[in-house]
Amino acid sequence: MPRETYFSPGKLLITSEYFVLDGATALAVPTILGQEMMVETILDKKNLIIWKAFHETKEWLYIKINAKNWEILESNIKTSAEFVLKVFKIINDLNPEKFLENRSYIFETNLQFPANFGLGSSSTLMANLANWANVNPFLLNENSLGGSGYDIAVAEQNSAILFQKTERENQVEKVEFNPPYLEDLILIHLNQKQNSREGIELYRSKEKSEKLIQKFSSISKSVLKCADIVEFSSLMESHEAELSRFLGLKTVKELHFPDCPVFVKSLGAWGGDFVLSRKFENYKTYFQSKNFSTIFDWNEIVKTFSVCP
Repeated sequence: MPRETYFSPGKLLITSEYFVLDGATALAVPTILGQEMMVETILDKKNLIIWKAFHETKEWLYIKINAKNWEILESNIKTSAEFVLKVFKIINDLNPEKFLENRSYIFETNLQFPANFGLGSSSTLMANLANWANVNPFLLNENSLGGSGYDIAVAEQNSAILFQKTERENQVEKVEFNPPYLEDLILIHLNQKQNSREGIELYRSKEKSEKLIQKFSSISKSVLKCADIVEFSSLMESHEAELSRFLGLKTVKELHFPDCPVFVKSLGAWGGDFVLSRKFENYKTYFQSKNFSTIFDWNEIVKTFSVCP
């Protein structure tokens, strides 16, 4: 049978981190790099699942599963194998007709970006598997990992989006985010992978207000509309200040770049992964002097040519 191929882009959350969990509208964008998945079906009557996971073309995970009784037969990393098995069981519950008897399946995945970049190694996997299995990607993600689902929406749409989590159905609007100042934006990797679950626990422990949720939604919509780098910078600073007050944490600028002449905004879980800023005179020398040397132009990472239908 022919080999099936799938691809889902990574993501960056520009606004409404944490508050997206409680219905704030968030702006998120897809990355150029993502995760590939190839699936081969073999008519061999063995009922096996062979899982080979590659990271930047280097194999790091191998699993062999008996798909008849859902048992791990071989694995080089037990915890990862148990998670993959869990996901396949969920897929089987959501679509019992996907895994046919007397067939084996060989999966090969390749994560194109470094795992510590925080661009969505899990969400791209969920999106690819849901696409292959013909199941709802949000439901698969919710049952497997949890979270708001904005990252699944980015992978599914392969576009910049406005995302809002609601009780009934997630609201996803495909948008164009290509303002004239994109060439001025830069992304700096902090190389301090953050445990997003810890950040969420801190956020969950604090009392939210509808007014604050609406404020972050308003910032998201304003960011999408603004065509001026000064206004954009002001919105980023306002966003950081509001979230800092709510979480009771110092901003990333206060922690690492107190003398930076422009805004610096956290993206996603506070304290790790990427931050967003803008170019200024000798900006590379400045960030390198702070021991942050992984610096990208916006267009090196983000897919910016999505067009609304």
